[in-house]
Amino acid sequence: MARGAAARDQPPCPTVRGVADVLIIEDDATIRTALVRALSAREHSTMTAPTALDGLQSLVAHPPDVVLLDLGLPDLDGASLLAMIRAVSAVPVIVVSARDDGPGIVALLDAGADDYLVKPFAADQLEARIRAVLRRSEASRRSGPVVVGPLVIDARSRTAVLDGVPLTLSPKEFDLLSYLAERPGEVVGKRELLAKVWNQPYGGADKTVDVHLHWLRRKLGESAEEPRLLHRVRGVGVKLVAPP
Repeated sequence: MARGAAARDQPPCPTVRGVADVLIIEDDATIRTALVRALSAREHSTMTAPTALDGLQSLVAHPPDVVLLDLGLPDLDGASLLAMIRAVSAVPVIVVSARDDGPGIVALLDAGADDYLVKPFAADQLEARIRAVLRRSEASRRSGPVVVGPLVIDARSRTAVLDGVPLTLSPKEFDLLSYLAERPGEVVGKRELLAKVWNQPYGGADKTVDVHLHWLRRKLGESAEEPRLLHRVRGVGVKLVAPP
């Protein structure tokens, strides 16, 4: 494929629709080819783009089900492209990169990435991550707005309204609030939040959850000392409940 042009790669059997349409934004031709081969073998259809701008153009013209995003792109850093994608689409984005620094991974997940996979990785591991983000995406599309007292959350449009006023939330703040709203009154531990909201099933920094809960409380107009919706259960976790 010529550099500078996004193209759709056909699966081995063109009469069978792919399980998912996957957009691969990766500048390394060898890695692109390997990803196309692995995904096609699992009956996914693929589109590839070697640059950030080609990838964004392809995403807008042919919306995929999942995006695989490399960070080291020649024209624009992948983190900047992620912000541009989130401005126009809620499509699940899995970052695939050789960068494995913890703070950087957390920052990208906070910025709207749905998962992060460190190169090199096994094809089966990538397939499992794709299935997981597709399940979450499908659940969001099927569910209607969630109402918890004065709070209304719409996962499909990724909007949250409190007392009739739209909230301005970061992608990860929205994910955190949405996860808790889907379990009203249920105490959710930090380990579970790290696994489900931050995609860190083997644990991470509890401070990450604490910081985001603090930011979320401020935007909800409350504090840990004077909670209205978010209530801390000491030593256990946090729960979202409608005010009396």
